[in-house]
Amino acid sequence: MISEDRQGRLSVKSFVPVIAFVLLLALDVHAAGGGDEGHGRDWVDFAWRVVNMIVLVGFLYWLLAQKIKEFFVGRREGIKSSLEQAMIAKEEAEQKYKEYTDKLEKATEEIAGISDMIRAQGLAEKERIIEDARKVAEKMKEDTQSRVEQELKQAGNLLRAEAVKLSVEMAEELLKRNITDADHDAMVKDYLDKVVSKH
Repeated sequence: MISEDRQGRLSVKSFVPVIAFVLLLALDVHAAGGGDEGHGRDWVDFAWRVVNMIVLVGFLYWLLAQKIKEFFVGRREGIKSSLEQAMIAKEEAEQKYKEYTDKLEKATEEIAGISDMIRAQGLAEKERIIEDARKVAEKMKEDTQSRVEQELKQAGNLLRAEAVKLSVEMAEELLKRNITDADHDAMVKDYLDKVVSKH
């Protein structure tokens, strides 16, 4: 391979393997063509061809070496830059993943807390409704009992009044049938005596 010196320039030592390769290639082409035997080529002609080839390769090297070097250096820098960007993108993606994971865990905890709160509020509301219903039932029971007692009292009073009325009517009837005018006069006289003696 062609090596670079400390300042980044290609050295002549690194170009020697290229020259050797070109010479071997030229010898191989010369041998394949039959060398001196069939075509009358001599070694001088061959040497000029080799020199021409070396000059051409040297000129191409001089013309293209910097461009090739820049291409590969630029390519290396591009790959390095792409790798750095990929690493940055990976770190950002991992950071976002961590953030979203944390947010998801926090949201899950909040949902669980809200669910527990709703359940607790539902149980408290259920207990409150049951307590209110029990109080209403107790009040209804007390009101009903009080009304029943009042109704019974009123019914008792009505029965007593009716009984007294019937008793008075029956007593009047009995008195009308059994008391004579003489008994009547005696009772009036007896009553008057009691009233006069008291006053």
